[in-house]
Amino acid sequence: MLLNILTYAHTLLRESLKEGDIAIDATCGNGHDTLFLSQTVGSAGKVYGFDIQEQAIQKTQEKLQENDCHNVSLIQDSHEKIPEYIKEDIFGGAIFNLGYLPKSDKSIITKPHSTLAAIEAILEKLKTKGLIILVIYYGHSGGLEEKEAVLSYTSQLNQKEYQVLQYKFINQQNQAPFLIAIEKKKRS
Repeated sequence: MLLNILTYAHTLLRESLKEGDIAIDATCGNGHDTLFLSQTVGSAGKVYGFDIQEQAIQKTQEKLQENDCHNVSLIQDSHEKIPEYIKEDIFGGAIFNLGYLPKSDKSIITKPHSTLAAIEAILEKLKTKGLIILVIYYGHSGGLEEKEAVLSYTSQLNQKEYQVLQYKFINQQNQAPFLIAIEKKKRS
């Protein structure tokens, strides 16, 4: 059975992340991925959740409280500033949902320069067999530019150091989202 994009993203991360890992939700949104990461790394692990919008941080905080999760630090700032906030040496994995916060201001979107800076920062500290998952929504103003920037960057990653997967449904209409998964083969 083929999994939808978000289910497949979680399936991949569930295989990669271990109890006690450091995980990053680079775009908290409504908190679904943050909650998933929190439950996956367990109480011995730590999750850092980033979003530039106060509304996203509040929704995520509510979802975490409803589920009694206490291993998350929420940061209202751009994901490009990950190195300023996270001091641990090794990350287990990360997830991005690129685009805009559903049911909110569609002019507030993720941008290529900050997304690529965040990916680079995470790759530097990603554990062997760790994953970065990028769910790319591009059917909005500015989305195509970010999609092209991410595809260009990830397709040029050294194949001796990284495996990069693109997962998408090719018969979907209306610029359906797709997934990019980056697996680190070995730590430098």
